[in-house]
Amino acid sequence: MTRYILTRIGQAILVVFVTYTLTFVILNLLPGDPVQIHLGAGEPLTSLTPLQVTQLKREFGLNHSLGHQYLVQLWHALHFNFGISPSLQEPVKTAISQRIGTTAKLGALALVMMLLLTLTLSYATIVARWRWLRALLIRIPAVAVSIPGYVVGLALLDFFSFKIHIFPSTGTFGLTSYILPALTMSLGPSALLTQVLISSSEKTLREPFIHTARAKGLTNAQVQRRHVVRNAALPTVTLLGLVLAQAVMNAVIAETVFGMSGLGRLAQEAVQGQDVELVQALVLIAATVFVVVNLIVDLLYPLLDPRISHTPNVVGR
Repeated sequence: MTRYILTRIGQAILVVFVTYTLTFVILNLLPGDPVQIHLGAGEPLTSLTPLQVTQLKREFGLNHSLGHQYLVQLWHALHFNFGISPSLQEPVKTAISQRIGTTAKLGALALVMMLLLTLTLSYATIVARWRWLRALLIRIPAVAVSIPGYVVGLALLDFFSFKIHIFPSTGTFGLTSYILPALTMSLGPSALLTQVLISSSEKTLREPFIHTARAKGLTNAQVQRRHVVRNAALPTVTLLGLVLAQAVMNAVIAETVFGMSGLGRLAQEAVQGQDVELVQALVLIAATVFVVVNLIVDLLYPLLDPRISHTPNVVGR
């Protein structure tokens, strides 16, 4: 088990390293003068003398080869130093630290909503006795998963903020301002998880041990709690990593639509402004969160199903 954990941690570090490297390569292939990109759109390069351009190249480290620039930036990134953001004119670390709290709160609330929506709709579908109701509940996730995130956000904003005035339309003023953005983030992922959980639950209910449990006198609720939930959860847990990636993309949409000052909106502004330093830092954070969640999910398997072991079986003769 220890060897397996160390191997998975090593793979996670490798994924983050490869992601950072590819981001560096892609950003340096962008069209435009590197000096202008580092200066930002505020000061045109044509207004500078050749001597000033040379000085700026030396200041930004652009007078060295790309390999040297990569190693220097990688070393700085390992020490959480991502340089100065040209678009914000402040250290990248400062810009991220000022906004990460908003995204963390939004992400935590979205996760709670996602789990509540998934479990509630899945359980209601499984225990529904009327065929028409069950067919209706099964179709809800299929419809929800096909709706783009920005459409969900705009629809929620129009109805709940502008028509019935229950929730604020923008800002981060208390818990109520987080509900609509969190719902925007969680609706698509929860619909996907619900589809998988319903399908897995139906398959589990047809297993022989379920009939044995009912024959022993267990009620439907006891069968669901003791046998169905744990066995049906495995495929759903497998999807958590992919669902997280979708939720991260929805964070950009949610924070932009609802005017929240978080990392999602910061990423959108950084891409628009070709802020290389800021984009690299945000991609590194997203990749780190992604691999950590996948690592945790992978280590949860033995707790959900003791039959799964990370220790290789040795077959002797």
